[in-house]
Amino acid sequence: MKVIVLDRDGVINEDSDDFVKSVGEWVPIAGSLEAMARLNQAGYRLVVATNQSGLGRGLLTLDDLNAMHQRLHDRLAELGGQIDAIFFCPHRSEDQCACRKPRPGLLLAVRERFGVAASDLVVIGDSLRDLESAWVAGVAAVLVLTGKGSRTLAEHRERLGETPVYRDLAAAADAILAVA
Repeated sequence: MKVIVLDRDGVINEDSDDFVKSVGEWVPIAGSLEAMARLNQAGYRLVVATNQSGLGRGLLTLDDLNAMHQRLHDRLAELGGQIDAIFFCPHRSEDQCACRKPRPGLLLAVRERFGVAASDLVVIGDSLRDLESAWVAGVAAVLVLTGKGSRTLAEHRERLGETPVYRDLAAAADAILAVA
């Protein structure tokens, strides 16, 4: 079983420096949901792992977060896809929790829940912390240039090493499916 772990803001949906706080602010990136459906239809399981410090900061409620995730589930189902689980960290960076990326807690929880080896996971993210979380967990990482991805590439090119870089989730999915 292959599991693809997706960051949410900046990979699946548009990101915001002011946080994505409501269903009205949750806007899918063009082609991302279709890419996810294609991955599902090829046999990949999809999991979302996302830092959501807006909860800890009081910028949104758990009901707001659940409504956004329900919208994601519904829109993806319309395309014949599904998300098997959503893992999120509600903490602020100063809380020093084990689950906030770049720490590997969310990815370790995914591995435990799905009973998969690190070699059967791929993380797709747009920020250095997404990639660092994968590297610490011993998991393959992919950078997309949407969201914070272009800035991540420009500022941390040397740290990325052999990390694959793609224009967006649709291009990353095409590359994954081409070698599957």
